[in-house]
Amino acid sequence: MITWVGRRVLGLGRNVNSLARLINQSAYWLIVGPFIPKGFKWRWTVRQVVQTGLEAVPIVTLIAAAIGAILALQAAYQLRRVGALIYVPALVSLSVVRELGPLITAIIVAGRSGSAFAAEIASMKVAEEVDAMRTMGLHPVKFLVAPKVMGLVIAMPCLVMIADLVAIAGGFAVGVMGLGLGVETYYRQTLVFLTVPDVLTGLIKSVFFALIVALVGCYQGFSASGGAEGVGRRTTASVVMAIFLVILADAFFTLLNFLVG
Repeated sequence: MITWVGRRVLGLGRNVNSLARLINQSAYWLIVGPFIPKGFKWRWTVRQVVQTGLEAVPIVTLIAAAIGAILALQAAYQLRRVGALIYVPALVSLSVVRELGPLITAIIVAGRSGSAFAAEIASMKVAEEVDAMRTMGLHPVKFLVAPKVMGLVIAMPCLVMIADLVAIAGGFAVGVMGLGLGVETYYRQTLVFLTVPDVLTGLIKSVFFALIVALVGCYQGFSASGGAEGVGRRTTASVVMAIFLVILADAFFTLLNFLVG
């Protein structure tokens, strides 16, 4: 038992060290790279924005609309008992903007883009293409990680804003057509309770969620070994680890906001 625990602790230490080194190198290329000649690949970043952001709009829109409608129905089920259906717009808008919008979007992106990052880099790693880049004097983090991180950091807040609007629209449709709330009433109640700090809270969360998803996916890719089996294993691990850390980070931000507020 002592040997097993020791191996797990040492393995965890090595993983944390490797991840910290990747974060350090990524921060260097993201902060210093844009200010040195040929230090940052903006064309690759734009490509990542399209792949991780624009191409994810349909699935994010579909799920956000369903989430908004379901949340409105569940809220109405409870509030109807006490004659407080008027508060359905407030509950839907605040829950979506502060919590569900950023969290659901991050989970979708982790399963879609985070796994793609891990699979791409892992395939290059097992094919020894990463080693070939180092041999040619090319820094893998500069070419493989920095554009992905920057692209996802740009795309995630945009996806969250779309998800927020669509989810609120889904709740609006249920409230007006299914619960009998007037259009003006629903609109006014939403604006009364929804404030700019609420929106900013969700957008700030989305930036940190994007960093978590991108860095975890790239880290798992660089950790791959053992051929095609290793690629699949690391791809799965990237999704599980990213979702876990995103939920953990969301819990931390919620607790921090509760203590500060």
